[in-house]
Amino acid sequence: MKESQPFHFLPSIGSTSMTIHRFNAFFQAPRPFIVRSQPQTARRDFRGVASLMVCLLLGITLGCDRKEAESTAAPPEVLVAEVIQKDVPIYGEWVGTTVGYVDAQIRARIQGYLLSRHYTEGSAVRTNDLLFKIDPRPYQAALDQAKAELARAGAAYKKSQLDVKRNTPLAAEGAISQKELDDALQASAVNLASVASARAKLENAQLNLNWTSVTSPINGIAGIATAQIGDLIVENTLMTTVSQLDPIKVNFPISEQEYLKLAERIEKAGGQENLNPSHEKRLELVLADGSIYPHKGRAVLADRQVDVKTGTITIVSYFPNPGNILRPGLFAKIRTPIETRTAGLLVQQRAVKELQGTFEVAVIGKENKVAIRKVTLGPRIGSLWLVDEGLHPGEMVIVEGLLKVRDGMVVTPKATSDEQPPGAESSPDPVSAT
Repeated sequence: MKESQPFHFLPSIGSTSMTIHRFNAFFQAPRPFIVRSQPQTARRDFRGVASLMVCLLLGITLGCDRKEAESTAAPPEVLVAEVIQKDVPIYGEWVGTTVGYVDAQIRARIQGYLLSRHYTEGSAVRTNDLLFKIDPRPYQAALDQAKAELARAGAAYKKSQLDVKRNTPLAAEGAISQKELDDALQASAVNLASVASARAKLENAQLNLNWTSVTSPINGIAGIATAQIGDLIVENTLMTTVSQLDPIKVNFPISEQEYLKLAERIEKAGGQENLNPSHEKRLELVLADGSIYPHKGRAVLADRQVDVKTGTITIVSYFPNPGNILRPGLFAKIRTPIETRTAGLLVQQRAVKELQGTFEVAVIGKENKVAIRKVTLGPRIGSLWLVDEGLHPGEMVIVEGLLKVRDGMVVTPKATSDEQPPGAESSPDPVSAT
């Protein structure tokens, strides 16, 4: 029997694909040795040992390849921005509603059929301009009747006066009894009262006739008519509304805590309803489309009490409204600077990551190593966050690529392409100063 030849594995280990290829070539080559006793068992043992060694070699090769790839991979690129330090005005913001300086509800004072409308809906009207005309004929007839009643009462009074004048000397001479004189005097007093009553009825009839012409009590903008021609108008029917819009009111609620902070400032302006140019105007008005109203206003008064249901108190503010651009019922945001945070630290909002109620930023340290740091945030200022604790001026924070970094990791920082962080120089968005 021939001696078995020594078994040699591959002389060197290269890449994984080359290793597999050489093993396949080895097992496909003719065997240089012969196993005579128990050939099947020996063959199975040999194949099992060979398979195990192949697996070990593959694992070693793959591990080496992975370590080599990790050691040769370049640090990931991230965008960074510098922590900004500047004086930051803190704004208070509240939601309110525009209200006319005077909202005069035009209501009917009498009953009758509406004959005509004499104004253009939505147009400007002046004091005593005719708005509606109610059928005056019944009230004209009542006025004529009242005039007749007054004339009759006046005639009766004159007759009674003549009776008194005639009976007075006769009673003194004893030509008539004292009772007749007394009756004449009483009749004169009754007729005088009848004259006064008839005159009052005449004045009331005249008022009713005048009220058939519905006029505007103020200068302003007349709204859409709620009463149509031909309607039976009853007393107190709302026909339209006329609003004086320059200046215009903006009512908004603030919390008790905010009121206590601003009470002194509000009281200084209290009772000064006219928008005097010398009065300080600090309120800004943000409209529903996000635009800022060009004219500033001021708070003039606070309501007499706090609403116990909501815990808020209503503040009334006035804004100039040339051209009547603003109309009652508009959604409005009121904002005003409450305080100024000296040397505040600002970071971009995208640099902050929220995790289970805590906020973190990734700071680039020495040798470009990442340090995950928890921060305490203040109000939002435009597209920036005001940071109360956790950062220092001049530090660099990651603004893009937060998800692919971890604490202690080395990165390649790259400055953001923005010339300046959004909102750094713009007017800050309002924040609630609670």
